[in-house]
Amino acid sequence: MSLFGLGRNQRTFRPKKSAPSGSKGAQLRQHIDATLGSGNLREAVRLPPGEDINEWLAVNTVDFFNQVNLLYGTLTEFCTPEICPTMTAGPKYEYRWADGVQIKKPIEVSAPKYVEYLMDWIESQLDDESIFPQRLGAPFPSNFRDVVKTIFKRLFRVYAHIYHTHFQKIVSLKEEAHLNTCFKHFILFTCEFSLIDKKELAPLHELIESIVSY
Repeated sequence: MSLFGLGRNQRTFRPKKSAPSGSKGAQLRQHIDATLGSGNLREAVRLPPGEDINEWLAVNTVDFFNQVNLLYGTLTEFCTPEICPTMTAGPKYEYRWADGVQIKKPIEVSAPKYVEYLMDWIESQLDDESIFPQRLGAPFPSNFRDVVKTIFKRLFRVYAHIYHTHFQKIVSLKEEAHLNTCFKHFILFTCEFSLIDKKELAPLHELIESIVSY
């Protein structure tokens, strides 16, 4: 059974998040499903005509969180404190965790611990209705885009770790096509809305260039 197939729910790192409720969130969800179904990822990331950009960012942020959650969930038995004692993306890049609230000074932790902190932090943002409003027509905060950018920057670090440390395992599971499609979708969306600074993307620069210039 494919790790990304029917059995993946047993392996999910944490429960899947739902997109914002209300008819608007449901409409945008349908639009994403329809455009993704066409196979045109560049078309799928564009803001639909007449739609609110914050609504679009919110629905997609939940989707990308769920995607990364599922991808990493398949690797938890291979990404352990023993195998990955630090959160790295190749020999040049090491990530230390701080959320500015509970942990103010960056600390060195294992990759699985870092991802746990990261996913907990993102989940707390998604669950905060003052940041991600659930009611239709409720206003988004003035710093909403900044929060989204931080979420995307941190999700990228999980992709960077997977590609640099666990890609051979993904290949042996014959799941690299799925990983590459998820990452391509993530990067095209990131570039469409300028959500991650170029220097943050450096660990996967060559791969990203091949996606963007294709």
